[in-house]
Amino acid sequence: MPVIEVNNFKKHFGKTKAVDGISFTVAKGDIFGFLGPNGAGKTTTIRGMMDFIRPTEGSIKILGLDSQYDSVELKKKIGYLSGQVNLYKKWTGQAHIDFVKKLHGDSDIADELVTRLDFDPTIKAKHLSSGNHQKLGLILSMMTKPEILIMDEPTLALDPLLQNEIYELLNEATQRGATVFMSSHNLSEVDRVCNRVGIIKDGKMVATESITDLKEKKINTVHAHFNNQFNVDEFLDANVQLVKGFKDGVILKVKGDINPLIKKLSNHSLRDINISQASLEDIFLEYYEN
Repeated sequence: MPVIEVNNFKKHFGKTKAVDGISFTVAKGDIFGFLGPNGAGKTTTIRGMMDFIRPTEGSIKILGLDSQYDSVELKKKIGYLSGQVNLYKKWTGQAHIDFVKKLHGDSDIADELVTRLDFDPTIKAKHLSSGNHQKLGLILSMMTKPEILIMDEPTLALDPLLQNEIYELLNEATQRGATVFMSSHNLSEVDRVCNRVGIIKDGKMVATESITDLKEKKINTVHAHFNNQFNVDEFLDANVQLVKGFKDGVILKVKGDINPLIKKLSNHSLRDINISQASLEDIFLEYYEN
């Protein structure tokens, strides 16, 4: 049984369809990346999962419990990081940590996280930089070793070294049995840490893929230059698009099997040819163009 199950979730604000009937599942132990640009519906979906907003239609289950009717029980099992962490400005970081300890008991890894994230817990929240503000939010979400981590842009405002530390912490969490759901628009981050992704566009899911399958969506870019005359139309078909044409060559984008194009190109005297495989970003953008 999936540990997260979103079924036909809709959230409309008047005539605005922030999320419009999305469905996906997340398996135990996954690090699931929820991809999309700002305004695509990522944060609205997360707020629905946390029961901060109620669905217009559809349902969300986490650990077999209904996100709405079992909200209190679920919050004991979820570590949540908001995209905009709200803190008590007059409290120190340690006061926030102690408060969470009282709510969840003393079984925690707060001290380890403070050390690994190089965080000073004696500073009041109102004096924290944006990076340290994010660090405290991460500590509070992870310190109780929750079964589920739901995180909205977890590495926001962190430098690359600290981002790598967060990736390591997320991997360690899954190794002890946790499941991670994280929104992001950082494709290199998703490529680095996630094993599955869901792609959302304008409030609708356009794909749910494993990272491996996503990378295997074959898209190649071919730069070819010729010694003889050619007609660009002979290279084009449903799977081959012209990116740019030159007097002596072309740049082509090829979806799927590249061999038919190579055969057509071999009928000409080639001065130079270069073939490059699409990056994860290219594939992601392809979903959006379609």
